[in-house]
Amino acid sequence: MHVDWSALGKVAAVSLGVTVAVVVVFTFGVLGLSRAEADRAEAGAGAATVGRALAGLCFLACAAVVAYGIYLIVPQFH
Repeated sequence: MHVDWSALGKVAAVSLGVTVAVVVVFTFGVLGLSRAEADRAEAGAGAATVGRALAGLCFLACAAVVAYGIYLIVPQFH
């Protein structure tokens, strides 16, 4: 049995990078929601709407990455 250590290292590095990126984007989404709640209490509904929209985009990006990963894993989707 032969293990291609170079390919394994590349996969591990990309997996780590994508994982960190998804966690950061999700964190920005949670931050956007919390700021939207604070803005709604202070400034009104207009600022809160922008924060919620940006948080929704962050969560949508996270969901897209997860869906793409599932697409790559499940052979029936190809």
